[in-house]
Amino acid sequence: MIKEKFHEVEAAIAASMERRTRVPKDAPVKLIAVTKNHDVAAMREAIDAGATDVGENRIQEAKEKYAVLDREVTWHLIGHLQTNKAKVAVQIFDLIHSVDTPHLAKALDKEAGKIGKVQDILVQVNLAKEDSKSGVYKEDLRAMLDLVETLPHLCLRGLMCIAPNYEDVELCRPLFREMHEIYQQVKELPYPTANITYLSMGMTHDYPIAVEEGANIVRVGTAIFGPRQY
Repeated sequence: MIKEKFHEVEAAIAASMERRTRVPKDAPVKLIAVTKNHDVAAMREAIDAGATDVGENRIQEAKEKYAVLDREVTWHLIGHLQTNKAKVAVQIFDLIHSVDTPHLAKALDKEAGKIGKVQDILVQVNLAKEDSKSGVYKEDLRAMLDLVETLPHLCLRGLMCIAPNYEDVELCRPLFREMHEIYQQVKELPYPTANITYLSMGMTHDYPIAVEEGANIVRVGTAIFGPRQY
């Protein structure tokens, strides 16, 4: 079941790539299987179906799975991260998508330094300025990026955003389009230590539109695993 669903999502991504008009149709898209609230057996099934990347929201849940998962996989933290969890986060995750405050960036830099790691991060942008979501506002983004560039144990890899959960998914399109424009502008900034290659946007309800508008990472859980097991 998970295998079939995973391949259905892959096919939907490929179809969305063909519909692109603003970015190259063949620019690759990384699919993150969002495994929060799904057990290690489900994770194994997805990985065996071809998933190379898994996404977790909560540090404790990720820590427990990380200790027992017997598969090689790239770990992504896609949920809000509290500063006091920075130490564990840098030990587990290859890419942290949700860096949203200077305080958190400095904490991650400090903890990564302690273990001799340069932590890959994305800066989360709250383009719609939703109170219910974390992220840097567009007008504060440059200052945040400038700070990250000064932190020796962080490497800026790109940007992440979460669109509002609109009933009509087409309403996400202008936001994704603007986010891609911001991403393109950020790629032009003269940051010597950055390696800006990722625009993480799109989840189960809106990832086809995100891919059409230039996302190169999508975070899909429910469409692969079914409803979350609480």
